[in-house]
Amino acid sequence: MNDTAGHPPILKLRNVRRRFLLGETTIDALHDISLDIHAGEFLAVWGPSGSGKTTLMNIVGLIDSPTAGEVHFGEQDTRILADDALTDFRGKKIGFVFQNFNLVPVLSVLENVMLPLQIQGVAERVARGRATAALADVGLERFRNSLPDKLSGGQRQRVAIARALVVEPSLVIADEPTANLDSENSRMVVDLMRDMNRARNVTFVFSTHDPRLLDHVDRKILLRDGNIESDEVTA
Repeated sequence: MNDTAGHPPILKLRNVRRRFLLGETTIDALHDISLDIHAGEFLAVWGPSGSGKTTLMNIVGLIDSPTAGEVHFGEQDTRILADDALTDFRGKKIGFVFQNFNLVPVLSVLENVMLPLQIQGVAERVARGRATAALADVGLERFRNSLPDKLSGGQRQRVAIARALVVEPSLVIADEPTANLDSENSRMVVDLMRDMNRARNVTFVFSTHDPRLLDHVDRKILLRDGNIESDEVTA
């Protein structure tokens, strides 16, 4: 793991709670979560289904807001950002990888990777160049003109990783990125994320219910019933 001693965290959660109301039923998905995430970490959040992993990932990724508690990204208190400002901040700071890939089926591989840059208003020529370079980094430049359904599941997830990295984020959030892949492709995807983490010093936080993937990480947080049961540095 990269040395984080003396360096402020890039993300701080303090006393975070998340409650959902489903009809007359109250569900407390997260209970008083406090944690720091530092630059360059390769961190897994793991635990059984229903433990609150996706809820935590959505809050860490600024997709969802806590019912109570604080989320600071660097020096920014995200609670004071209006919706438009938060969307812009998230788009520039955070990349996302999803278990279902979330690629646009009618766009080529290259166009899918360009998309976050175009949303930011980056000129097409610049976006195309950066997307091509990102595809080369994940070994898929030769598929740039293919549609996503022509690729295997493992290849589509590599495209999703390229799309997450193309904005040059500080943090990449990957929610169950290997859930729809077989064991071999799961290892390849985690190895690729690890390589990108080391090469770019990008912080990766990914969730998984598969303990076999935990051998690859610097730090693992076990979540159970919405609580952090353990937080272990492994490297």
